[in-house]
Amino acid sequence: MIRYLVRRLGLILITLLVISLAIFAVVEILPGDVAKMMLKQDATDAALHRIREQLGLYRPWYERYFDWMGGVLRGDLGDSYVMGVPITEILGRRVAHSLALALFALIFGIPLAVFAGVWAGIRPDTRGDRIVSAVGMVGISLPEFVTGVVFMMVFGTWLSLLPPSSAMLPGETPWTRPQILVMPALTLTVVLFAYIMRMTRANVMEVMQSPYVRTAILKGIPMRQVIRRHVLPNSMLPTITIIAANMGYMFGGLIIVENVFAYPGLGQLLLWSIQQRDFPMLESLVLLVAGTYAFSNLVADLSYAALDPRIRVS
Repeated sequence: MIRYLVRRLGLILITLLVISLAIFAVVEILPGDVAKMMLKQDATDAALHRIREQLGLYRPWYERYFDWMGGVLRGDLGDSYVMGVPITEILGRRVAHSLALALFALIFGIPLAVFAGVWAGIRPDTRGDRIVSAVGMVGISLPEFVTGVVFMMVFGTWLSLLPPSSAMLPGETPWTRPQILVMPALTLTVVLFAYIMRMTRANVMEVMQSPYVRTAILKGIPMRQVIRRHVLPNSMLPTITIIAANMGYMFGGLIIVENVFAYPGLGQLLLWSIQQRDFPMLESLVLLVAGTYAFSNLVADLSYAALDPRIRVS
């Protein structure tokens, strides 16, 4: 197991190195001039030259890349081109905001989706199964921005139960005003529920038809024990993959949801950094999201080994 962990961590480091080089190369060829974005109406030739020289944009790309990577290895992500403050200060707040939103959705969305998928999978073609499947189909079919707008209309405008926007005033956090988390988290929960429930349901139905489960039922073993000891461990492996992928998505890929509700998280910051050509911020965000995906997949692989002894042996 230790050898496996060392090998996987080495592969993660290589993956992040390749991604860092790729995103740096993409940023180099993106259209737009960060100096003009910063100066706007005051973009004279002398001012543009001065800004480009201050930012080191005249230096060769490989020198800037190695300087940036050296700072990343030291824990220094550099300064934001547009804001002029250290990126670590900005990311610290935004990571906390996105993490609060993701945890809210994970705590409520994943257990509900797994329970509904197992419940529907052991009762195929019943009325309850059809209702749960229909809800899952609607959740998959509706884009996040449509679901978010519907929630805003119902809970924010018609019922006036929740604030229609999740914007924060200076000094506020999601924990001081938790009601701003509800609608974005509900939107994420709908998406999570749909994907995870349908995957769990399909896997449970397949495992329920396997010979060892039929044998256990014919032996007279209680159905609850059959589900706990035979069905769940063998049907949850593909579901864990979906959960791991969604963890990375929720942590850094919430661009649509966060912009619909004006929630100040990583997704909104990622879109802003693209629009403002804030390249150090963009590169740091992409590297953070890639690292989240990589470590989520590592946790998923370790969960496989915990559920299936055959994987531990291999």
